[in-house]
Amino acid sequence: MTSSSSPASSQRAFAGSSLTAGRRRRELAETVGGAPVDVLVVGLGATGAGAALDAAARGLTVVAVDAHDLAFGTSRWSSKLIHGGLRYLASGQLDVAHESALERGVLMERTAPHLVRAQPFVLPLTPLVSRGQAALAWAGFRAGDKLRLAARTARATLPAPRRLSAAETRHLAPALRGSGLRGGLLSWDGRVTDDARLVTAIARTAAARGARILTRVRALELTAYGARIRDELTGEEGEIRARAVINASGVWAGALVDGVRIRPSRGTHLVLRADHLGFLPAGLHIPIPGETNRFVLVLPQGDGRVYVGLTDEPVEGDVPDVPEVPETDIGFLLDVLGSALDVPVHRGDVVGAFAGLRPLLDSTPGGDRGAAPSTADISRRHAVLTSPEGVVTVVGGKLTTYRRMAEDAVDAAVATHGLSAGASPTSALPLVGAAPPRALGALRALRAPRRLIHRYGTEAPAVHALATADPRLARPVLDGHPVTRAELVWAVRHEGAIDAADLLDRRTRIGLVPDDRATALEAARQVLDESGAGD
Repeated sequence: MTSSSSPASSQRAFAGSSLTAGRRRRELAETVGGAPVDVLVVGLGATGAGAALDAAARGLTVVAVDAHDLAFGTSRWSSKLIHGGLRYLASGQLDVAHESALERGVLMERTAPHLVRAQPFVLPLTPLVSRGQAALAWAGFRAGDKLRLAARTARATLPAPRRLSAAETRHLAPALRGSGLRGGLLSWDGRVTDDARLVTAIARTAAARGARILTRVRALELTAYGARIRDELTGEEGEIRARAVINASGVWAGALVDGVRIRPSRGTHLVLRADHLGFLPAGLHIPIPGETNRFVLVLPQGDGRVYVGLTDEPVEGDVPDVPEVPETDIGFLLDVLGSALDVPVHRGDVVGAFAGLRPLLDSTPGGDRGAAPSTADISRRHAVLTSPEGVVTVVGGKLTTYRRMAEDAVDAAVATHGLSAGASPTSALPLVGAAPPRALGALRALRAPRRLIHRYGTEAPAVHALATADPRLARPVLDGHPVTRAELVWAVRHEGAIDAADLLDRRTRIGLVPDDRATALEAARQVLDESGAGD
C-alpha cells in the first residue's frame, strides 16, 4: 500500500481499513434487523478484535461490537510487554510459557514488527538479592532464551541475556543506588509501543477483511443466534442475528453468559515523569523484598513518561468500567522503588496511575472465593467455554497470546455451529502498518519521524503528510509531549475515534496523566469539530 502526501488521497488509500463515525453508522444500520452474519463477536479488546480478524480472514461474515470503544477495558491497562513466558516457567506452566514465546515471535517477526520490538531489562544485584536468588534468576533468563530458540525467534530479534558488572549496570540504570551493588543481569523481552494501538491495528485489519467493527453498541442479552443490543449513542435498541456468537468481553464475560465465573486480578501501574529518574536506556526488574520470583517493572516509554508496576491483587464485587487505583497499591510500588533507587520517589512525584483487571477464570468448586488461591497463583492459561445454548466464551490468557485465544474461540464457534471455514491464517497475516524491519527503516527516506514509524508503521508517511500539509497540525497537542494534532486528525479519519476520550485515552495515551489530559482537552475538541467526525 502506498501513501500520498495529500491528506485527501491518503484517506482514500486507507479506506478499506479506515474506521469512521460515518462507517459505523452505515454498518450498524445494515446490521441491526438485517440478514444473519456468520459470527457475532462481543468485546473489542485484543481478543475480541482478534476473533473478528480471525473469522473474517477465514472468509466468514463478521460483526464485532463493544459497549464502549476499542481497547476500552483490560487491553489498554497492560505493562505494554509482549512477554515470552519466563514467569510461567518458574511456576511450572510449560505449555503457557511455550505458547507465549511462540506468539511473541509471531508479533515481533511477522504480524506487528512496527509495534513490537525488543526491550532490554536490567535486574540489579542489590544487597537485598541473595546470591542464591541471583543464580535462580540467571538460570531463568537462560531458560527463557531456550524458549526463544524453541519458538524459532531469531537472535537478531531478541539478543542473548548476559551478566553485567556494577559499572555496566549503573550505566544502563543510573538511578540505581550504587552502594552494595554487585552488578546486574541483562535480559530481553518483547514490548509493544502501545497496547491500545495494537488493538486498533487488529480491528482495522479485520475491517479491511470485511468485518463490521461497531463501537458504542452494548450487548444487552446473548443467545446462541445473536444478541439484543443498544446503540449507546442514540439509545435505540434492536437485534443482531448470527449463526455463532463469541463472548470476548473479558472481566464482564460472566454477566452475559451463565456459568462463567471470573476472578479478576488488579494490576496497578504508576506514571512518573522521565526526567525525574533521569536517563533510562533499559527497563528495570526490581526484586520485591521477601519474594522469590516477583519483580516490580520500571518501563521507560519514550514519550517523556515512565511506568512502574505492577501489583497482583484480587478484586471482589462488581466490575467497574474503569478500575480505581487504591493508595495501598501506590504505596507498595513506591516502597519497592525505594529499596533499589538512589533517586527518591515520593507520592507527589506520581503524576498518574492506572489499573487493569485480568479476566482470570475462577475454577474453584462452587465459586468459593474464600477457599480460592491468590490471583498471583491462578494459571494464565486461557479457556474456551461453550454454553449449553452454544455461545462460545473465551477468558483468561494475556495480551501476548491474544491471537491464539482468538483462533481457539473461532475454532470452537466453527465446530459447534458447523460453519464452513478453513484453518486460521492469522499467524502469517500482517496487521495494518506492518512491514519487515528493513522496509520500516526505509521510511526514514520519506522523512517520516522514527517515533511515528514505531506507532504507525507504513502509515507513518501519511500521518506525517497531514502535518506538512497544514503547519497547524504539526504542533504538539501540549508542551512536553510528542503527540501532534495531525495524529488526532488521523485517529478521527482512520481509527474510529468518536469523542475526546477516544483521542486522549486510547488513540494516544495523553490521558494517563490527568493534568496533561485537562490541558489537551480543548485541542481534542477542536480537532473533532474541524475533522467532520460524523462524515
